[in-house]
Amino acid sequence: MDIDLNADLGEGYGPWRMGEDEALLDVVSSANVACGFHAGDPLIMERTARAALTRGVDVGAHVGFPDRQGFGRRVMQIDPAELAAMVVYQLGALAGIARAAGHRMTHMSFHGALGNMAAADATLAAPLLRAIAAFDPTLTISSSSSRAIEGAAADCGMRVATTFLADRAIDDEGLLVPRKLPGAVIHAPEAVLARVRLLLAEGQVVTHSGRRLALKPHSILVHGDTPGAVALARAVRQAVEQAGARVVPISRQVNPC
Repeated sequence: MDIDLNADLGEGYGPWRMGEDEALLDVVSSANVACGFHAGDPLIMERTARAALTRGVDVGAHVGFPDRQGFGRRVMQIDPAELAAMVVYQLGALAGIARAAGHRMTHMSFHGALGNMAAADATLAAPLLRAIAAFDPTLTISSSSSRAIEGAAADCGMRVATTFLADRAIDDEGLLVPRKLPGAVIHAPEAVLARVRLLLAEGQVVTHSGRRLALKPHSILVHGDTPGAVALARAVRQAVEQAGARVVPISRQVNPC
C-alpha cells in the first residue's frame, strides 16, 4: 500500500519565513508550493523547488486568491473567467521555476478559501478544472474529498488524488468544516494521530458531527504553517509506516491506499 505525505510549503514572503520548510522536506514526499498570490515569491519558489529536487520530493502548485494579508483564507468574489486566468498564471509560474531548477511540477492543489469554494460549488470547479486541463492535462489534482472537483476533473479527463487533511475536521459530505467553527482545526497531536491511525486501519474518518465516513485517500496532508508541524509530520510518517504502508509521492504510487 502506497500513500503520499505532503505539506503546503514556500508560504513565506521576502525575508519572512513561514514554517520549517527545510526540515519538512526531509519528512514529506510531496510539497504544495505557494505561487505568490496568498504567499510566496519567485525566490522562495525557486529555493523550495531546488531543495525538493535534492530530496526526491515532488512539487505541485498551491494556488489561491490574491490575498497575502489574509493568507488566502478570506472569501473573494471574482469572476470565474478571471479566477481561471489567475489559476493558470500561478501554475505557469511554478512550472517555469521548477523546470529551470531541473525539476518538474507533477500536481496542483487549491489553497484556503478558493479550495473550499471550488470543493462545494460545481459551477466554480468546472471552469477552473477546464483551465488547468488546458494548461497541462497530465497534472494530478490533489484535493480533499469533493464531488464538485472530482466531477469537473472527470469531465476533463484529469486524475484526482484524494487528500486527507490530518488536522482539519470534515462534515458528513466530506467537505472541510469552516475554520470559524469550534473543532474545525485539530491542534492536539494525539488527536491528529488517532485520526490517521483510524484511516489507515479501517478506511474511515470521524466527521465533525461524530459520524463515520468511508475515505480512501492517496495522500495525507500536514499543514506546514502550524506550531509543531515538523514533529507532527514525523509522527504521521511513523504511523503510516507502522501500518505497513510506504510513503511515496502520488506520481510514483503503484498501489495507492
